[in-house]
Amino acid sequence: MVEVGIPKVSVVVPAYNCGSHIEKLVASLLRQSLPAGEFEAVFVDDGSTDDTGERLDRLAAKHPHIRVVHIENSGWPSRPRNLGIEHARGEYIFFADDDDWFADQALERLYDCAKANDADVVVGKMAGHGRSVPRELFRKNRFNATLENAPLIDSLTCHKLFRRSFLNEHGLRFPEGGKRRLEDHAVVVRAYFLSRRTCVLSDYTCYHHAQRADARNVTAARLDPSSYFAAVRDALDIVDAYTEPGPLRDRLHRRWLRNEMISRLRGKRLLKAPEDWLEQLALEIQKVIQDRFAPDVAAGLPPLQRAVAYLAERGRVTDLRRLARWEAGIVAHGTVEGFERSGNSVKITVAADLRSASRPISYRADDGRDVLVVPIDEIAPEVLDCTAGLGKSRLDVVARRRETGDEIFLPVTFKTERVTDPTEADTVHVVHRATTTIDFSALNNGRTRGSWLLKARVTSSGWTEDAPLPLLFICPADGAEPRIRNERMIWNRLRSAVGRRIRR
Repeated sequence: MVEVGIPKVSVVVPAYNCGSHIEKLVASLLRQSLPAGEFEAVFVDDGSTDDTGERLDRLAAKHPHIRVVHIENSGWPSRPRNLGIEHARGEYIFFADDDDWFADQALERLYDCAKANDADVVVGKMAGHGRSVPRELFRKNRFNATLENAPLIDSLTCHKLFRRSFLNEHGLRFPEGGKRRLEDHAVVVRAYFLSRRTCVLSDYTCYHHAQRADARNVTAARLDPSSYFAAVRDALDIVDAYTEPGPLRDRLHRRWLRNEMISRLRGKRLLKAPEDWLEQLALEIQKVIQDRFAPDVAAGLPPLQRAVAYLAERGRVTDLRRLARWEAGIVAHGTVEGFERSGNSVKITVAADLRSASRPISYRADDGRDVLVVPIDEIAPEVLDCTAGLGKSRLDVVARRRETGDEIFLPVTFKTERVTDPTEADTVHVVHRATTTIDFSALNNGRTRGSWLLKARVTSSGWTEDAPLPLLFICPADGAEPRIRNERMIWNRLRSAVGRRIRR
């Protein structure tokens, strides 16, 4: 039982010059299904120079479960979060950002999950709004997740529920002292290793993670390569302190190679980078790859990512640019081949593939191997070997609620078909087909009110790309039979009508 007068949850929020952007978070806290007497929000105003402090003080005056701490500007979220821990009284602490927001039942569900499983850490499902969020981690509930049995390493932001006594027991605090990038990693990685039980709550979208339209999030500015990759090395040090050389360490290291390095040297992201800054970035990445990663770290990546790591390790920045120009044109293309309706259920068959400049991504036979075809010479064939990887390709069908951004993986059966290029006998491309049945009385645990879009998500050879599908399902109430609308047909009709009007 919780001690009388002790909140179940403390929500700690660092706030700096957020102005009206904080209103969405505040409104979501005031809507929580957890009674106001059972949780608190601790806002730490980091020396705001706009009206943020006054806004928060007015809010606290109206709501006893909301408190405000004012401090001199520290310039980064670490100190406000640490002070929030010291001021928090809750059994559990959730770290939120001032421009994000909670779903209505988030705190209640997170706390109930923590108590039911005696968890030190609970990771709630996130929806991204202009920001990427983990996908595979939230495919299902996981009530005893570890770094060995689950992709926890994909979720290293601090937007999670932590037992307060667990944070204090291990002295888990955010690193202070200037603008320390990846400050979340220092806490979350240690927490994963130290937690007696970690849960992943995936059947309810708890937290909405947003990129402000004005891009004024405190961490949105372009990184300094030298200090940034010093922070990466610090995170790798934590992993090394808790693991021995071998497959687990390699898999965990692979997360930083993939997310903090390779992702910055690919496609449109690389092409938007200033040339001199890119040279600095590539140099720092080259040094980390050479200094810190065993050969199996890059070897465990999909082919396209292996190719980027291969070029980066050798300092081939010109080739990285060429590869990026080609990859920037790659998209997923999906079609609905048919659907059948029966009451609240709809059975759908989808086909999808990856294309560049309207041509499918292709693979060439090379000494018994399938080798990814890329427009770069002098990459060792084993780097681009897709023989095993093609068998791991998959096609998911994802339902996304338009109003909230909730995403649900639908159950699918799928297959991958090899199609020989009619112009080149030794070259093939692949087409993925999937069948899913959507039961709108059970989708999202029956919480279906709203409009649901479908996406075909192709994962193959180092890409995960979404192709929008034209079907829109409109549910007037939870569990209601949906209306089905073909958006492509409506768009074609609209385009034709506009064309006829122009011709007149």
